[in-house]
Amino acid sequence: MNKKHVLGILGGLGPMATVFFYEMLTARTSASCDQDHIDIVISSRATTPDRSAFITGKSGESPLPVMIEEAKKLAAYGADILVMPCNTAHYFYDELIKAVPVRFINIIEETVRLCKDRNIKKIGVMATEGTVCSGAYQHVCMKYGVECEIPSKINQDALMSVIFDDIKQGRSADMGKFMSAAEELERKGCGAMVLGCTELSLIKKDNLLDDRFVDSLEALADATILACGKKVNR
Repeated sequence: MNKKHVLGILGGLGPMATVFFYEMLTARTSASCDQDHIDIVISSRATTPDRSAFITGKSGESPLPVMIEEAKKLAAYGADILVMPCNTAHYFYDELIKAVPVRFINIIEETVRLCKDRNIKKIGVMATEGTVCSGAYQHVCMKYGVECEIPSKINQDALMSVIFDDIKQGRSADMGKFMSAAEELERKGCGAMVLGCTELSLIKKDNLLDDRFVDSLEALADATILACGKKVNR
């Protein structure tokens, strides 16, 4: 008999992305009844200090202690696989896996691997300033031999406005700002634009985005389903 896994979701980073990830996992798991789904425990510590602000030096309050505390709670509950539906928070990934010795699926790794498998030579990263400044995607892209582009400052600022002023405040995304950044990356020769912030994944949910966009949340969801011994409902 295959081992029954318990998945721990380190969420609240932000809350709507966590809700959407849980919905996505459920919808994309091939199941004929409730019992075919993954056993999941979710931590949604919305008061975790802002990741991007800390990474860029705008705040001195590190979110890492809270994240480690919540990850340990998930492991203590019985989770033997952990995921974190937040790209920016993966800046702390190495410290988290040292502190909590449980398998921890990396959203950035899974997203870049998916692009590599699709033979995409160059990606454009649409993410928070913290993710871009940390070089998280750039580092993993180098590992997989995939080129990487980031937006100009004006378009990076526009994306930050979409993420923090629109989506995180429950408003509809300004698609003009979003598409301006995407089109700039496309002009730079990117074969795909990565939704490298899970708040931006909500844009794909609410708007029709074509195959030029690779959703990091979908990449994480599918990798998670497979890791938990389930099949993906294509």
